[in-house]
Amino acid sequence: MVDNIHDLGKTVVLVLIAPDDIAAVIFRDAVERIPLLPERIELRFARSEEAHGAIRDAEVVVCRHLSQQLLDSSPRLRWISYLSVGLDGKVTPGIRERRIMLTTSKGAHGPNIAEHILTFILMFTHRMPQHLRAQLAGRWGPHIAGGPLSTEAGELTGQTLGIIGFGTIGTALVARARPLGMRIIATKRDLSQTDYPIFPDVLYPPEDLSSLLAESDHVCICVPYTAKTHHLIDAKMLSQIKPGSYLYNISRGGVVDESALIDALTNGRLAGAGLDVFESEPLPPDNPLWKMENVLITPHSAGLGSYCFKRAVALFADNLERYLGRLTLHNLYDPARDY
Repeated sequence: MVDNIHDLGKTVVLVLIAPDDIAAVIFRDAVERIPLLPERIELRFARSEEAHGAIRDAEVVVCRHLSQQLLDSSPRLRWISYLSVGLDGKVTPGIRERRIMLTTSKGAHGPNIAEHILTFILMFTHRMPQHLRAQLAGRWGPHIAGGPLSTEAGELTGQTLGIIGFGTIGTALVARARPLGMRIIATKRDLSQTDYPIFPDVLYPPEDLSSLLAESDHVCICVPYTAKTHHLIDAKMLSQIKPGSYLYNISRGGVVDESALIDALTNGRLAGAGLDVFESEPLPPDNPLWKMENVLITPHSAGLGSYCFKRAVALFADNLERYLGRLTLHNLYDPARDY
């Protein structure tokens, strides 16, 4: 149960989005679909830089980031609903001291991030980076990258996909990769959790990560970023990865030791990497990853998309109904796990 006492008046909900933004329409529609919810809340919208007045009465704030200045201006704030999945850098001492509840949009990003990962996998498997470079150079022929195309191109049938951190993204990835004939293995912190609609072929505890790395042709990192997962994939772990495999990171850059990753890509231990997140963002122009032909780079964009946003808003609206009914919220931050 949520420990909360509501006033007899309406609960003020502030969304840090411009009132004239199409996203505001999506929020209004999601709230209006739930019976009686519009009668119990006052829904406000404001740009972050203009929200100091609007946030003073807010009990609930929806945002991607909440500055310390806005936090200091919100004496009634009890719940922050983040539109993002990761909470790294967002659980500030001020929030902890005030015991403000935090939730994320975990689950809303699963389908589009899974498709992003699968795009990386298919591009490497079918040698699309080499084909693209040949196209840009106006070069036609059965040989690319110094070898016969017939021996370099592959398919996913029979290959093993390893998912580090099996959750909602992993579930969506299994649903998409399994029909392509892949064997799928994963690690998960809590092996007793059985409420997922689909499971990998093998599920390992986190301490068996080295087994997953040794078996996988493709390794995808899906764990949340915490103090415990900082540089989880370091030089030691990369030395245990199956030679010639591929690594994909859509989690947070800090989960991977970037220097060790560059070494593994340079010495051939890894055949390639698809990276959406980095230790420093934006990725500095002088970072060696930019010029590596066996690396695919996207600008922390795997979790973006209109469908994803609509799912996040629907999740918030459902949580808002639970909040008003004093029920436990979905995706509630757990200080013990730090996510």
